Amino acid sequence: MTRAEFTTGTGLENNKQGLYALKKADLFNLLCIPSHTPGGDIEPGLVGDAAKFCEDSRAFLLVDPRSDWNSKDRAKAGVGSVGTTSNYAALFFPRLSQPNSLHDDQLEDFVPCGAVAGIFARTDAQRGVWKAPAGLDATLVGVPKLNVPLNDPENGELNPLGINCLRMFPVGGRVVWGARTLQGNDRFASEWKYIPVRRTALFIEESLYRGTQWVVFEPNDEPLWAQIRLNIGAFMNNLFRQGAFQGKSPREAYLVKCDKETTTQNDINLGIVNIVVGFAPLKPAEFVIVKIQQLAGQIAV
Repeated sequence: MTRAEFTTGTGLENNKQGLYALKKADLFNLLCIPSHTPGGDIEPGLVGDAAKFCEDSRAFLLVDPRSDWNSKDRAKAGVGSVGTTSNYAALFFPRLSQPNSLHDDQLEDFVPCGAVAGIFARTDAQRGVWKAPAGLDATLVGVPKLNVPLNDPENGELNPLGINCLRMFPVGGRVVWGARTLQGNDRFASEWKYIPVRRTALFIEESLYRGTQWVVFEPNDEPLWAQIRLNIGAFMNNLFRQGAFQGKSPREAYLVKCDKETTTQNDINLGIVNIVVGFAPLKPAEFVIVKIQQLAGQIAV
């Protein structure tokens, strides 16, 4: 893609051009923006705009390391200037060294976002979005070398800063060895510290938003709320049985609330139904809360 295709701005957003051409797509889950020049970088401002766009689109951004990050220390010094600290984004370091077929198969450095996106997709298909796309199963197939080798102590310095390391292990080969968002820095103490927690919430939110659109022309009262609780409860229980949540029982794993406490009389007057869903991604009965709002009780004239 050309430089112009990655530009941003209010006019481009309104006209669904540049980055915002993705608004024409019904759904996307992962966003990668490689540089428009070989071995180059994208602008930090574009990273920030892309992260904000992902927040609005319930998607996740994969951020590449800068081309001048040729050591662990350069990565530590530069992590604060990548353009975003959004929990809808994750940073991976270092770059990949691979043969370039356009240059007689000479080893050159490439950004890792495409390969990492493939691991995300493979993990989603085999295990689900609640499984961290990292570990000895998250192998970088066809990657002979990393441009900065990292050891355990170096990984231990970078990971608490929210930098996900790509590592080489004698048995596992080259793998993704980190699953933190850009709010994964320990000093942020964010509930969205880990990639699978954020992406599971996005998956649930998008699924419920699309799956509850049938409520639009239903009377906004207790029978509707009971039906919503039943439908969403069945969806969440199915995820629980697949191992998406912590806890030995549904009560410990998730909650679904839609009643007169979530939807007040004022909400009813405005034609709004509020749904609160919680799930336990890390510890039983410690819920991350997702809130869904739909129109209900609308009358077609």
